Amino acid sequence: MSSNAASRGINRFATTAPPEFLFVISALGQYCGAVIAVRLFDDLAPASVAWLRVIGAAVFLLAFSAKSLRRGGRWSRQQLVSVGLFGISTALMNLFFYLAIQRLDLGKGVAIEFIGPITVAALRTRTSRNAVALILAVVGVVILSGLELGNEPLGLLYIFLASIMWALYIVIGSKVASFDRGVSGLGIGLLIGAVFIAPFGAPTSGPAFSAPWILATCFLVGILSNAIGYGIDQFTLRRIPVRRFSVLLALLPVTATIFGLLFLNQVPSITDLIGISFVLIGVVVQQRDTLPATEVVA
Repeated sequence: MSSNAASRGINRFATTAPPEFLFVISALGQYCGAVIAVRLFDDLAPASVAWLRVIGAAVFLLAFSAKSLRRGGRWSRQQLVSVGLFGISTALMNLFFYLAIQRLDLGKGVAIEFIGPITVAALRTRTSRNAVALILAVVGVVILSGLELGNEPLGLLYIFLASIMWALYIVIGSKVASFDRGVSGLGIGLLIGAVFIAPFGAPTSGPAFSAPWILATCFLVGILSNAIGYGIDQFTLRRIPVRRFSVLLALLPVTATIFGLLFLNQVPSITDLIGISFVLIGVVVQQRDTLPATEVVA
């Protein structure tokens, strides 16, 4: 199969598959990358893992979208500013998240980080049905977080900063998605983001350049977590409103729990199952509104 045919097939799938299914695929890519990244922390500083992850994803996405970049014409100044801000917020989200999960449990961290998407969804909720869906999702995520903040103040600071960046990722990402340039905007944005966080990641990155397997693994994390995970998000944001997208993100802590059960032997408790049930009910209850093909998502 040619690369053009493969690209058309991916585009067709991403524009027709149920958004909920796309979220699960995105989450699997992100959590595969997260598990690998955590294991890298023994060999490389979390900030350097985040930096190399962003670089790897940017290189992959720009190579993947090279033809569309050439055919798509010039980017306006406004578009480049939006793409740059999107990339910086995404890179900072990755950086803060890795610094947080070095100190916090992965599942708890993801649940607490969900405060950002919850805020975005709350600000954009207009109907009582969507308000009920949001409340159910919030209750479920709070239950999944265990109502525990633990004794890691620095870890909590990082996860709250990651949460703010996640909210910006959603809002600015919806605008970038409206440019309808595939994943090229994500690639350019991540390249800018990599430059922005270089002062944090570059100074401690020496071990990666002396051990090729570490560098390759960081790039693999970037492909799984950023290129696949965030690339899917770009397609999804062209199809559904930001409000629905933000609530659907509640599926991420749920998927993390299931992922832990299947691959990490982390058996969920009855409390976890109750939390999952609240989230799933919230996702089912919300309105299945979609965007017209001509509507801008920002």
